[in-house]
Amino acid sequence: MTAERDPLDIFDRLGRPDDGWRLRLYIIIFESDTPAGLAFDLALLILILISVIVVMLDSVASLNERYSHLFNILEWTFTSLFTAEYLLRLACVRHPRRYAGSFFGIIDLVAILPSYLALFFPALTALIDVRILRMLRIFRLLKLGAYVHEFRNLGAALLATRRKIAVFISFVVLVVIVMGTLIYVVEGPENGYTSIPVSVYWAITTMTTVGFGDLTPKTDLGRLIASLMMLMGWGTLAVPTGIVSAEFTARRAVEDRSRRCCTGCDSTDHAATAHFCQDCGTRLSSS
Repeated sequence: MTAERDPLDIFDRLGRPDDGWRLRLYIIIFESDTPAGLAFDLALLILILISVIVVMLDSVASLNERYSHLFNILEWTFTSLFTAEYLLRLACVRHPRRYAGSFFGIIDLVAILPSYLALFFPALTALIDVRILRMLRIFRLLKLGAYVHEFRNLGAALLATRRKIAVFISFVVLVVIVMGTLIYVVEGPENGYTSIPVSVYWAITTMTTVGFGDLTPKTDLGRLIASLMMLMGWGTLAVPTGIVSAEFTARRAVEDRSRRCCTGCDSTDHAATAHFCQDCGTRLSSS
């Protein structure tokens, strides 16, 4: 029986080259089970972290005044390196359009576009500070997820529980609409609740325990409704967390069971607390 394909593994759909320099480059860039691939991933992670730190430091006014030239050199260095990496990824896959349209392909492109936009459209400075566009490079942090094994497990757990979460979110939407309408009737425009959409906005901020304070009930009944909304907010945060956590724990348990392989009969379906193989009785390894 063939193994089920991981829905989050986008690299299986890119097309691995048959041979030649493209295959060698593909193994280095997209596969981390070789010394060269592992070294490439580690180097890329270090560059991503350093580039994000540079962008964050550049946003500090005092540091920008003193080291703006250095920050500019470093930023263009990182932009050149990430541009080369992006082009190499497109060059070594059999289906470059699939990579360009994938999640990480789009993130790679968004990470390098702002610098080039500032070059070709200098008039943007008349509308908005170009340095704000440079902050879009913070998206480089999202590339870290491509190299973390737990990200796949968490993503699979979210994918498996999407229907439960969708049902829960639908219920929350109904609650905030009903409670928003109720607070609109109770408080009215004279207390700031000028319309049902504004009241629904208040219900959302109250249920999520954000509470900006721009709208507050003035009547006793309105305060009672607000209190109920705040208490319901605790459950709003707890329910989806519990759903995803339960699925994530179950997947990790299955993964741990499959890793405990019997040396006698190669059976893999063993409980985490088992000391002997359930099929042949061979003592299981503790690892």
